[in-house]
Amino acid sequence: MDRMREVLEEMRRSKLVRLATVGKVMRRFAGAGLWEEAVKVFDELGDFGLEKNTEAMNLLLDTLCKERRVEQARSIMLQLKPHVLPDAHTFNILIFGWCKINRVDEAQWTIQEMKGHGVRPCVISYSMIVQFYCRQGNFNKVYQLFDEMRGEGHPPNVVTCTTVMHYLAKSEEFDEALQLAEMMKLDGCEPDTLFYNCLIHVLARAGRVEDAVDVFKVEMPTRGVRPNTPSYNTMISMCCHHGHVQKAMDLLKEMEDSNFAKPDVQTYYPLLKACFKSGKTDGFLSRLLDDMVNKHHLSLDVSAYTLLIHGLCRADKADWAYLLFDEMVGQDITPRYQTCRLLLDEVKQKNMYDAAERIEDFMKKL
Repeated sequence: MDRMREVLEEMRRSKLVRLATVGKVMRRFAGAGLWEEAVKVFDELGDFGLEKNTEAMNLLLDTLCKERRVEQARSIMLQLKPHVLPDAHTFNILIFGWCKINRVDEAQWTIQEMKGHGVRPCVISYSMIVQFYCRQGNFNKVYQLFDEMRGEGHPPNVVTCTTVMHYLAKSEEFDEALQLAEMMKLDGCEPDTLFYNCLIHVLARAGRVEDAVDVFKVEMPTRGVRPNTPSYNTMISMCCHHGHVQKAMDLLKEMEDSNFAKPDVQTYYPLLKACFKSGKTDGFLSRLLDDMVNKHHLSLDVSAYTLLIHGLCRADKADWAYLLFDEMVGQDITPRYQTCRLLLDEVKQKNMYDAAERIEDFMKKL
């Protein structure tokens, strides 16, 4: 930190300090728990030839709130208020901070404080509190806030609605999530790709496969909304879960031919699982892996290796599983202990003594 101070002083003498520079220094101090030093740097703005304006104040408040120093941030805002006017972003920073430390009552009071300063709350102001209540599973409060937002002339936007749908789905409140989707459309809120991805996921979780297909194949193109990689991934996962592997492969082909979505590792997880579920662990599995690595140049991660090794062990293919283990370790990807234990048991049953010795040696290092 002393060296950073020295560099900052050198930059000051050369008149090279910009507000972005000060922001980085304040964040570094606050991240190290030295929030008082961050405030001190702000106090020295004039020495750097910079103005203590709303933008600079917001930078300091944001730095403090992200480090959970919300009370200090609000106190500084009140001290500066006679000279530096807060704007909507100022109050949104404080709302974010109060929600971060689970003091939602303070966040809601900040909404009223905004109005008292003649600053109108925006969708972002409410959305942070909405997300807090979603994390708590308190959807009644969410709907109350929605009513308040409409009353203020700021109805929930597509991002807010998608967030709430996501949390409703996590709580397995599928019907409620779908009702919210309809309400959003009635409010005149224009759906986007992320909304449709969430809607397809909800329909899939609710077992409404045909409706999900209709959204993907009919509604999205009709509204001019292009699917992206997560859209295809959700559809492929749904098809595999319901045993429609060929439909999943057709979607993969469509994805490969599209100009706006390309397969990633997540695309292949459900297809790999489908291989093991159906017992097709020879040609089909080999083709999938070949396409992943050679056609799409995808690198297997720890989750993919774990899925493959566990699946191959259960399919009585310990030799192939061990080759993947060897490849994994060679790429400095550390297998999980459970994976090592399962593979060790399998190779011992196959009398693969050298493999067993290597796995045991590796396990000692975990």
